[in-house]
Amino acid sequence: MTLTAPSYVAYGEEQVYRVLLVEDDDGDALLVEELLHDTGLPFELTVATTLAQACAELATDAADCILLDLHLPDASGTAAVATVRASAPHTAVVVLTGLSERQAGTDAMSAGAQDYLVKGKVEPDLLRRTVRYAVYRSRTERAAVEAQAARLQAQENARLEWGLLPQPILQTRSVTITTRYLPGREQALLGGDFLDVVEDNGQLHAIVGDVSGHGPDAAALGVCLRIAWRSLVLGGHRGAELLGLLDRILGAERREQPLFATCSLVTLDRAAGTATLHLAGHDAPLLRTDQGTLEVAAAHGIALGIAPELGHWPPTVIPLPESGALILYTDGLTEGHAGTTGNRLGVDGLLALMDRLPPGDPGTHVDLLIKETRALNAGRHTDDLAVLRLDWGPLRHGHGA
Repeated sequence: MTLTAPSYVAYGEEQVYRVLLVEDDDGDALLVEELLHDTGLPFELTVATTLAQACAELATDAADCILLDLHLPDASGTAAVATVRASAPHTAVVVLTGLSERQAGTDAMSAGAQDYLVKGKVEPDLLRRTVRYAVYRSRTERAAVEAQAARLQAQENARLEWGLLPQPILQTRSVTITTRYLPGREQALLGGDFLDVVEDNGQLHAIVGDVSGHGPDAAALGVCLRIAWRSLVLGGHRGAELLGLLDRILGAERREQPLFATCSLVTLDRAAGTATLHLAGHDAPLLRTDQGTLEVAAAHGIALGIAPELGHWPPTVIPLPESGALILYTDGLTEGHAGTTGNRLGVDGLLALMDRLPPGDPGTHVDLLIKETRALNAGRHTDDLAVLRLDWGPLRHGHGA
């Protein structure tokens, strides 16, 4: 049964309080309704005569405040409070006790109720203050819990970012490194996308990878693969041999989970004027020059963790222009929607978008690119994205990678 108070606003109140009264005595329920009218609070009252009925109401309709009798046909005492709190953990609970049950009120508050009222001693002003304070306290507690969760998530993201987005190991100043990593949803944990850059023996080595799935398992495997790649590069492993080792490591570290990974490897040799690419189920990098942006035509190999016996990752060697940029990215940048057309952006749409963007420094350009792709997608496709941009200019004498 739902009752609605007159639509006037009293005491400067603007909120309509949704009150659920759990009371099996018709006389007491009528008294509470009359008291609510006398408070001047705008309210909507729903009455449940059993705890089971109250839980069913809460499953379909939210309430701001629950007025709970502690003696119901199917529950009593603190057990009733615990059940209601489990059904509606963020809703204020005020218990109604008898004249001889003062201890019951404090016990109920220990069990999670915001306050208690003694039947027969409730005046309209007291009921008004109690309801308002209980609702305010409940919302404050919820805000505190959400703020703490946000802080913990930010700390967890910081730890994941440290593992997934390390500090590049570089000696050269002839190449500018720009990196960006964004989770698919705001306030979400980072997932399994990863990237890294290492300079070794005058060559610059880079990787961008994407572990299938989302959440901590994908992130942990992404960190593992990124660290393994860095160690193997510094140990002298290159190209297809390196990918074969990463494939073995992935198979061992994913345990029983059906995870796989795609990645793009680039070795930039400024002295030779070449870039060598190896693709494992991943999109080819984009090459940006003064004439525009294009996708590099490169040979493709199978993703890691799919079929080790079919592991074959042919190299692609491309000449480097005197000045330009290579952009490596994960598919979170291209799989979003292309506005209201219903189509995905894709690589062609990304290239067209990049050429429409105004010129700017690498960081500004990448930020604007991500902003525009997310605006077109409008939150419909939620996937992490990682971008690594390598920019170089004319090579001065004596400089390597």
